[in-house]
Amino acid sequence: MTAFQHPGLGLRTGLQETAAGPGPTVRIETPKTPARRTRKGRKKAQFVATDVFNSKNLAVQAQKKILGKMVSKSIATTLIDDTSSEVLDELYRVTKEYTQNKKEAEKIIKNLIKTVIKLAILYRNNQFNQDELALMEKFKKKVHQLAMTVVSFHQVEYTFDRNVLSRLLNECREMLHQIIQRHLTAKSHGRVNNVFDHFSDCDFLAALYNPFGNFKPHLQKLCDGVNKMLDEENI
Repeated sequence: MTAFQHPGLGLRTGLQETAAGPGPTVRIETPKTPARRTRKGRKKAQFVATDVFNSKNLAVQAQKKILGKMVSKSIATTLIDDTSSEVLDELYRVTKEYTQNKKEAEKIIKNLIKTVIKLAILYRNNQFNQDELALMEKFKKKVHQLAMTVVSFHQVEYTFDRNVLSRLLNECREMLHQIIQRHLTAKSHGRVNNVFDHFSDCDFLAALYNPFGNFKPHLQKLCDGVNKMLDEENI
């Protein structure tokens, strides 16, 4: 396989890095809006109200941050395919609606994207030892099982069990912590927990799968995307 494809998000990277050691820290920052001067000469910040959230653009920003810190600065492509991007964007929408907190929803999805990109870099640059590679294979299978369960619980009536989904998500969390243990900082581990704390929350899962709830359209779109990823063998 010439490029790593992350099991959960369809992320592929052809990145090559000559320096050994753990992957660099990724920062995703919101560009600062230019300021203009008032008549009195004072600067007044301009804010544009927007509700646009694009996971693919965030992934590109993260890639640029990483490449900018590398000695070789090898030019390579990091891609989140269209289907995976749609799933991420829908996860953002449902998280924002559930939490009623746009900032928190953005933080969770950004942390997810950062984690995926760092994992891809470690994998592509052969930073994992044999034990970690074995864990990666188990992690891929667990994510595949999770995806199958997510879709099945939606398609088959009266099968949903929030405890089952929560347990699968937490098993993925623990494997991921073990895989990145030697390579990433405590801050990165905190990002992992931030993501899984939200998505494994039983109350959130119950609200998402409530057949009479407000999140039914979101669940339909999520499962359509995940099902397509399964068909394309991207998860």
